[in-house]
Amino acid sequence: MAFTTDHLAEMNLLSLFNLSSINEGIKVHSHSASQDAIAAAERLYAKGLVTQKDGGYLTSLGTEAAEHAQRLLSVLSDAANSTA
Repeated sequence: MAFTTDHLAEMNLLSLFNLSSINEGIKVHSHSASQDAIAAAERLYAKGLVTQKDGGYLTSLGTEAAEHAQRLLSVLSDAANSTA
């Protein structure tokens, strides 16, 4: 199983959340965001990871998913930097 473009868009959105503050959410603006970001926010909402169709706050499951996504991004970024 490989990451789909939908998975990548969802992980990109999850990587934008500030995990050090539960009182800080994000808003995906329909007039300025890409269609991929808008659709990703809607999918994350449908999966119960965020509180609003356009982002909002992370749910407890969303926080866990964002932690994993951000950790994976960090590991992959560190690995790319160490081989460069």
